[in-house]
Amino acid sequence: MKKLINNKEDIVKEMVEGMVKAFPNEIESVNELPIIIRKNKKQGKVALVSGGGSGHEPSHAGFVGFGMLDGAIAGEVFTSPSADKVYEAIKAVDNGEGVLLIIKNYSGDVMNFEMAAEMAELDGIKVNKVIVDDDIAVENSTYTIGRRGIAGTIFVHKILGAAAEEGYSLDKIKELGDRVIRNIKTMGISLKSCTVFTTGKGSFDLADDEIEVGLGIHGEPGTHREKFQNADVHVDHILDKILEESNIQNEKVAVLINGLGETTLIELFIVSNRVSNVLKEKNIHVEKTLVGNYMTSLDMGGFSISILKLDEESERLLKSKSDTIALKTF
Repeated sequence: MKKLINNKEDIVKEMVEGMVKAFPNEIESVNELPIIIRKNKKQGKVALVSGGGSGHEPSHAGFVGFGMLDGAIAGEVFTSPSADKVYEAIKAVDNGEGVLLIIKNYSGDVMNFEMAAEMAELDGIKVNKVIVDDDIAVENSTYTIGRRGIAGTIFVHKILGAAAEEGYSLDKIKELGDRVIRNIKTMGISLKSCTVFTTGKGSFDLADDEIEVGLGIHGEPGTHREKFQNADVHVDHILDKILEESNIQNEKVAVLINGLGETTLIELFIVSNRVSNVLKEKNIHVEKTLVGNYMTSLDMGGFSISILKLDEESERLLKSKSDTIALKTF
């Protein structure tokens, strides 16, 4: 394994320290914990907190900033952050208007974030949550009861972050979040596994002529394996599944073409090109397209496609200004 690390035990600690030192005017850590918060906390708004295991960068700390998250907790690689760390993040960002937790649907994340919310509520902090379950590939999977939360979570961060900046109440943001999540569908494929830092081994094995369809962002199995073909064939298969689930007809959407870590921008733009052409043929109007690494799986090869059905409110909020260390302009 060739990875630019020092001690395996210090990977997350050194990553967080490096982020804070690179962006000292934008973010800071909390009590030397793996918690990133906005440097200048805005008063009079609901605070948004997300997080999860490390290995998905720039998620989640990269989206801390104006118009998106107020705080993010980094667990160890592919490991949910502990409840006490989530609790510390909630306390650090709360300014009296309440805190909304944005949780990807993994059993460990849900359990630890909910425990932290209970702890914070004993301190008198108002806390609510939304649970993202945008992955349409499998219903129940490793570490999950129900569908997994994957790259479509970025749309939730952006839209709810904009709503918080506009002064939405905690209850109103919660209602908006649940509605947005229902309208996001995501599915991906892997061309090769990632290398897990702690073991130095791949998370699974794929033959050179195979792909894994519908995998999870920790290398969890998908629906099946099939022979590797050209980009358009794989894109068409994913789009067919997403559109079948979404029942989108002559409506506005936003699209996210997300790289899993290794896949080049050349490949991602080829995928995006096919997605745009197919949606245009179906009279589906793309109002915004994002292409790049937003929620990775270390160095995994592959991509996912997320499609968000837009209404007037979610479109306006999605297009509003944001400023984070990963997205200086969204």
